[in-house]
Amino acid sequence: MPEPTSSSAPSGAGAPIPTEAPTPVARTKTSAHPIEHFVADLDETPVRATDSAVSDAAPRSLWGEAWRSLRKQPLFIISALLILGVIFVALFPGVFTSEPPNDNCQLANSDGGPAPGHPLGFTVQGCDILARVVWGTQSSLTVGLFATLGVVVIGGFIGALAGFFGGWVDAILARVGDIFFALPLILGAIVVVQLPAFQQNRNVWTLVVILVTFGWPQIARITRAAVIEVRNADFVTAARSLGVSPMGSLVKHVIPNALAPVIVIATISLGTFIVAESTLSFLGIGLPPDVMSWGNDIFSAKPSLRSNPMAIFWPGLALSITVLSFIMLGDALRDALDPKARKR
Repeated sequence: MPEPTSSSAPSGAGAPIPTEAPTPVARTKTSAHPIEHFVADLDETPVRATDSAVSDAAPRSLWGEAWRSLRKQPLFIISALLILGVIFVALFPGVFTSEPPNDNCQLANSDGGPAPGHPLGFTVQGCDILARVVWGTQSSLTVGLFATLGVVVIGGFIGALAGFFGGWVDAILARVGDIFFALPLILGAIVVVQLPAFQQNRNVWTLVVILVTFGWPQIARITRAAVIEVRNADFVTAARSLGVSPMGSLVKHVIPNALAPVIVIATISLGTFIVAESTLSFLGIGLPPDVMSWGNDIFSAKPSLRSNPMAIFWPGLALSITVLSFIMLGDALRDALDPKARKR
């Protein structure tokens, strides 16, 4: 009986090297588990739908993405509508009331309730509450708006210089900012308002100057941090290598790309300055009594709080709604402009 030959061959020269038959990778059918493959025709597949996509479309900018996100946020829509309503009341007060704010005050109507043509009642001096609330919107909103613009311009400029140049410029400006930052806004305003120069010239603009004086360090710090983050970006380095001056690079490239956090803080600060004006007027050291504002109305209604609480309720409600609207808008802007906080 012949012996089985070994599968191995000698490694000498001329010895054939045995090769194994290739094993099929996949089988379409087996006896145990038949597998059937279906291949659709090319004409039946919706491949052409992908050809209609625009592949060379320009990507959206930060502001484009922010606007796209804001349009879908109910918080932004509600706050924007409320703010537009407040601005419309401040610009066109005659649409909401035809009653003169101070010319038709009669003591016979002192602390009176609602009457025909006077749906909110009367103050302790017999003035129409609705007229005073409507006309007081102008002063309160003017103080908040221009104080915010002032702190953004001054604080933004100082913070941008400190963050971009660094070194001794940053050290000096940072120490100056720390001095003003250590003084609370309301306390500093109370002290400065007592000076004779401000006591004799109390008006909307002097109050704006006082609030700007003590309110700019916060914006300066936010701007400085944003500029430090942007100044080493590749596009800033490319601009400098192309011969753009440091100041031109700061104005054209760094500041526009560092505005997002500044806008958020400025929106919230606007409500803060409106509250500051009302607080100073409530203490009797803000706007003079002949200037209508929500703070003055709350101060005037303080003696009749128990007998006529509505006289203090309506200006307080207008103040609360306005401040809450700006805070809500700031929160919505923060979520939209911050890529880390943006919800996908």
